[in-house]
Amino acid sequence: MTNLTDAAPAKINLYLHVTGKRPDGYHLLDSLTVFAGVGDHLSFAPADILSLRLTGPFGGSLEAEPDNLVLRAARALAEAAGIQPTGTLMLDKQLPVASGIGGGSADAAAALRLLCRAWVLDAARMPLDQIALSLGADVPVCLRNRPARMRGIGNLLTPAPGLPDCGLVLINPGVPLPTAQVFRAFGGRFTAEAVLPDSWPDAEAMAEDLSHLTNDLEPPAIQVVPAIQEVLLAIARAPDCLLARMSGSGATCFGLFPSREQASAAAETLARPGWWCWGGALSR
Repeated sequence: MTNLTDAAPAKINLYLHVTGKRPDGYHLLDSLTVFAGVGDHLSFAPADILSLRLTGPFGGSLEAEPDNLVLRAARALAEAAGIQPTGTLMLDKQLPVASGIGGGSADAAAALRLLCRAWVLDAARMPLDQIALSLGADVPVCLRNRPARMRGIGNLLTPAPGLPDCGLVLINPGVPLPTAQVFRAFGGRFTAEAVLPDSWPDAEAMAEDLSHLTNDLEPPAIQVVPAIQEVLLAIARAPDCLLARMSGSGATCFGLFPSREQASAAAETLARPGWWCWGGALSR
């Protein structure tokens, strides 16, 4: 088997409502999830034993992890297939860690897709959704790698409304923010599921509708990392910005813009020492 590659793009929650909590402690969510034109990259090379190499600007921050999500995904897939996990996985880590844009989840999802090819497994016969959910709430939607409405604990996925062309800015203040810490600060006020149209004609219409929705995790995340508020204000003040909001459990925030060109220009203007910034197109 020759070297293979797969992409792990950043996942963005355009809104995120916490709609309830199950008796087992898992929170129920409603979110419109999309993907950006930036992300990590995973590659596979044949080897007798399973291993993981880390590169990229944020690879070093994962060195201390005893069991990276990529390796957990690989072992779970091998166990389900009844085979020994083999091969060298190389993760080029371009996304900040613990940042609310699904970096680890997207990496795990990429590993499942990639290893089905590398190990010549029939993906349709493998319990990929079950494995994905066992790895984290965002892994199932990242496994599909396309815009989707996410409900339940991440296990209920339906097609997203038709999305318009638009630009996207992503900014992380350089502060890792574990999801569990944000949920501990969450006050427990639940929000009803959103009502969405079948599609949006343009970015302005989409931003208008999204402005009436929320990310329920944004206030508790700001309590934990006040720098998030500074990022949100900076994005909102950028010329042509249609909407500024935090993604997922933070601390990465996004801005919607009418075009990719306007988003790219805004990202250049907004860049500051210590901030991770990206501007480009929202994937449709």
